[in-house]
Amino acid sequence: MNTISLASDTQPQYALIEAAMAYLADMRTEQPSLDDLAAHIGYAPAHLQKVFTHWVGVSPKRFLSYLTLDYAKQRLAEADSVLDAALAAGLSGPSRLHDLFVAHEAITPGDFKKRGEGLTVRWTWHPCPFGDALVMQTNRGLCGLAFADDETDRDRVLANMTARWPAAQYLEAPADVGPMAAAIFGETGMRIPLHLTGTNFQIRVWEALLRIPDGALVPYQWVAKAIGQPTAARAVGAAIGRNPISLLIPCHRAILTSGYLRNYEWGLPRKMAMIGWEAAHRAEAA
Repeated sequence: MNTISLASDTQPQYALIEAAMAYLADMRTEQPSLDDLAAHIGYAPAHLQKVFTHWVGVSPKRFLSYLTLDYAKQRLAEADSVLDAALAAGLSGPSRLHDLFVAHEAITPGDFKKRGEGLTVRWTWHPCPFGDALVMQTNRGLCGLAFADDETDRDRVLANMTARWPAAQYLEAPADVGPMAAAIFGETGMRIPLHLTGTNFQIRVWEALLRIPDGALVPYQWVAKAIGQPTAARAVGAAIGRNPISLLIPCHRAILTSGYLRNYEWGLPRKMAMIGWEAAHRAEAA
């Protein structure tokens, strides 16, 4: 996966890029112009064009082209070949799972039933192009990644994530979690172990998501087929919705066969922004 690199000494630009991508995603059917975007953001068009292109890799107009239904349908048309390649590689091949992470480890069924009892989760907030990122980790690795729109939305997001493991102990620990957060968004070269917390079925679904290449979009049926249960698309959709590590486990790459997008736990504009970001970097690397 292409890391999301924004220099730490330019943190105000996180908000600029996040707002610009969210606006384009939300207004994609209106096809807003650069002047429209600049007026919404409050920047001069020429300056906005320069900053956006620097951080995202393409111009706002090009980014907007990746948010259209036609683009989604084009990427879906390639899903079968993506599936063949992913299944051929398997989890022991050059998949995202092994390219990005040292390892992933799931909790035991017994631990799952304890609802986090005996588990200490440290967390912090970190700025990124997709909003305020809530980063959570145990002593085994990253266990949660979620997004808030702004500071007023943080309580809702934190409550959502902590409710998944109500018996765990949660500690706000910026110093401990900061290096992990910086690694997620490309500010350091640290590799990221995952500590997956879910049912066996959910974990199989999340592992399948990890096989989807950067920039690819696949239907929910693809994921069901990838785990050997082609008729379980509805259950797969539910498992995708419970993904605790957004972005890195790329649930945003699963969409409807029509090319339309389902609701996203952290907001549909954010899902569109993630898709557009990855498409931009895929085009840049081609």
